[in-house]
Amino acid sequence: MKNKEHTRQVRDTVVKKFKARFGCKKISQALNIPRSTVQAIILKWKEYQTTANLPRPGRPSKLSAHTRRRLIRDAAKRPIITLDELQRSTAEVGDSVHRTTISRILHKSGLYGRVARRKPFLKDIHKKCRLKFATSHLGDTPNMWKKVLWSDETKIELFGNNAKRYVWRKSNTAEHTIPTVKHGGGSIMVWACFSSAGTWKMVEIDGKMDGAKYRTIPEENLMESAKDLRLGRRFVFQQDNDPKHKAKSTMEWFKNKHIQVLEWPSQSPDLNPIENLWKELKTAVHKCSPSNLTELELFCKEEWEKISVSRCAKLIETYPKRLTAVIAAKGGATKY
Repeated sequence: MKNKEHTRQVRDTVVKKFKARFGCKKISQALNIPRSTVQAIILKWKEYQTTANLPRPGRPSKLSAHTRRRLIRDAAKRPIITLDELQRSTAEVGDSVHRTTISRILHKSGLYGRVARRKPFLKDIHKKCRLKFATSHLGDTPNMWKKVLWSDETKIELFGNNAKRYVWRKSNTAEHTIPTVKHGGGSIMVWACFSSAGTWKMVEIDGKMDGAKYRTIPEENLMESAKDLRLGRRFVFQQDNDPKHKAKSTMEWFKNKHIQVLEWPSQSPDLNPIENLWKELKTAVHKCSPSNLTELELFCKEEWEKISVSRCAKLIETYPKRLTAVIAAKGGATKY
């Protein structure tokens, strides 16, 4: 009882001296107690207007405040660290807890486990070029982006997106399985383009793509697509910096046809809005459950044509946000 009474008197004295505008250092020296103790008493008084022991809201935590802060700090500094590694690090300092306890602590601090986005590796030269592109085009008018014909190629696998599904089932059973095929069961390569006015027809690429084969795509499709999408004669064509796209003969063809090609920074799929349409296309196609490559090609072309004009227009309307994101990331990867 004497010890409790003494502790209460010390706490009250600390609060009185603090109200009298004494600093923590002077209070610590006057009462011969650690400064951290003085700070803790004052902090508690500020928050609860009392220094008495308050009833606990529940079972005391197994981890000390110091260990909790360390867990949060480690997870923030090393986002790829696993729960097992965090569990071992806490055990090393004498605090052995379950993984769910660690997970709960991280959740309270706003940290959640998420699948990491896959982004192209960016060197300093790539970031510099991306930043230059974004700053130079940030002030372009909306009409300028409406004149751009965006293009790209992509590979679509027969069973690629069908392989991963979540199902409810009992433990140690093999019910509700999904059949898989080696190497995705085959795939097709397609080329397509779009503008704010909508999508144009899709072109399947037979065999291996090379510079000569790529050149036939704009030769046979570019002028017709620009005409159907009503881009006018002074439209701008976008393509990435794939060596097949930048072949001398191909670039000479653009020059002879007086087609302006948008100067494009390397490693920048996030700056091409057609990537959003590719993702939506692949999801829609695999919902159709094609059983062979012929059906896969048919569904791809059908779903591509179903993409609404409003969806295309929205992607182009919000394009300046991508440029702003690149500038904010100083040329680095963005969420797009």
